[in-house]
Amino acid sequence: MTKTHTACLFLLLPLCAAAQKKKNGPQDVIKVPLQAEHWSFQPGTVEFITYKSVPAMKLLNRSDTVVSKQLDFANGTIEYDVLATSPFSSFYFRRISSKENECFYFRIPSSGKGDAVQYAPTLDAINMWDMLPQYQTAAWINKDDWNHVKLVISGRQMRVYVNDTGKPALEVPYLEGNTWHGGIAFDGQAIIANVVVKPDQTEGLPPGEGTDITNNDPSYLRTWQITQPMTTPEKIDFSKAWIPGKDAPWETIRAERRGLVNVTRKFGSAENRARRIVWLKTNIRSTVAQTRQVQLGFSDEVWVFVNDKPLYTDKNLYGYPILKQPDGRCSVENASFALPLVAGNNEVLIGLANDFYGWGIMAKLDKFENMTFDK
Repeated sequence: MTKTHTACLFLLLPLCAAAQKKKNGPQDVIKVPLQAEHWSFQPGTVEFITYKSVPAMKLLNRSDTVVSKQLDFANGTIEYDVLATSPFSSFYFRRISSKENECFYFRIPSSGKGDAVQYAPTLDAINMWDMLPQYQTAAWINKDDWNHVKLVISGRQMRVYVNDTGKPALEVPYLEGNTWHGGIAFDGQAIIANVVVKPDQTEGLPPGEGTDITNNDPSYLRTWQITQPMTTPEKIDFSKAWIPGKDAPWETIRAERRGLVNVTRKFGSAENRARRIVWLKTNIRSTVAQTRQVQLGFSDEVWVFVNDKPLYTDKNLYGYPILKQPDGRCSVENASFALPLVAGNNEVLIGLANDFYGWGIMAKLDKFENMTFDK
């Protein structure tokens, strides 16, 4: 990480800064003006009003984003009040564009449930909500009054408070986005008020990434070889002709946190959300013949071969009865099956297809015993 990354980058246009900064010593509190000239938005999608006696922005369309023209934020505390009138209400920070940003959002109908709020980065226009179920949790959301949101952001970590400022509703040990600084934005039908930014005020939250306890587990398959993606023909589910030949080019891809092989980060979004397939392979060297149980997380479709023999096929399609637990998200809970290994080298080959949000796999054996993996 460079000095630029660890320093707070927070800039305002001079006139805005002079008008809005409240002098509190070396660190200033900035009340972000809720006036049309300070925000970028499509005509007819935002109204600037007084609501409950305070200046506010009323977002009229769920999909239209209102973006601050003047903020460049990296680290600090951001607070705002929101009254949502649609199922989703999102806040974006470190936003370089609609394709690259960090995002925190409400699922209003899920108030009191385990997925009421979620953090998810946007990588090359793909929101990674389905790949990161560990970053969603319960919260109780007022549907007829303000909800106070406070985000404390420091380097790679974030704490989010919803209504109760004494206890975080969500703690993120590793912000997964590609950006280190950028603008702020809102979307979803909602009324937004009292937007306040405290640059560099991180309440003692360390900037380095938090612990990933899966690092202590040697049973994850973390190093794979991967092909370039291929767009699949329409109306063809699978063909053995797609299996790479002996001369096919491969390159190395390594798992990220929680053992996730993040294909989205590597290959980004497909044009027109086309269905694509990649192939991943790894080698397990076993000193004895043995059968191990493998837990496989995947999004969205897999075809698994071991030593050139078909072993397992499945789909994890959100919104369809075939979705896997937990609720169509990618997790090692998705699937489990027996993996027969011979003494010596064992090639595990996986075809992975996707056309819906995040793309990747994670694989974990029940035991790490009498074997070694690719490193």
